[in-house]
Amino acid sequence: MTGELGSSRCVVAVDGPSGSGKSTVSRRLATGLGARYLDTGAMYRAVTWAVLRSGVDLHDAAAVAKVAAEIDLAVGTDPAAPTFDVDGTCVDVAIRGNEVTGAVSAVAAVAEVRRLLVDRQRALVEAADRIVIEGRDIGTVVAPDADLKVYLTASAAERARRRSAENAADVAATAADLARRDQHDTTRAVDPLAQASDAVELDSTALGIDEVVATIREQLLARGVK
Repeated sequence: MTGELGSSRCVVAVDGPSGSGKSTVSRRLATGLGARYLDTGAMYRAVTWAVLRSGVDLHDAAAVAKVAAEIDLAVGTDPAAPTFDVDGTCVDVAIRGNEVTGAVSAVAAVAEVRRLLVDRQRALVEAADRIVIEGRDIGTVVAPDADLKVYLTASAAERARRRSAENAADVAATAADLARRDQHDTTRAVDPLAQASDAVELDSTALGIDEVVATIREQLLARGVK
């Protein structure tokens, strides 16, 4: 891919809560930069899918970690078509289902699972000349030396509206689920969702996707990324 800013190495870390627009913004930004794209949340979802399929107790940390260590997780980082395969099975659709969504916070809270996936994420970042990587602990844990760290947020009501529109779900039920996930993500003992001290905070409540992407591009240019 060829980016408008040239071929210099560039790592952009995008963090924020569910429904803030991270995935859409990150994919569009990566496409414009000629960069790879990594959705770290989908990696935890893929492990969760494997854990559910294995039948182990979600609250048995050792058993969950064993599943995570033994699966073959293949990750495709093309922003136009990111892919996730577990042991040769494409799980792109399956990991977005309600069952995985309801269980992923428990799996993502397991310290050994996080260690395994953070190591993998760092390797993917290192292998890419340019990459936009999104999640909840990117600027604080996975890529603390990123060229630009963005903390993308939006009001709780707007996040619920967006997510319910995506999933054709009830807004009130979606809001309750997002609140539950926010609580899990911000209070877990290992690598909780947090804004890095040097991150640029962007509130997307009243902004369109193109406006958010343009703002991030301006931040990159201001940092001399060409």
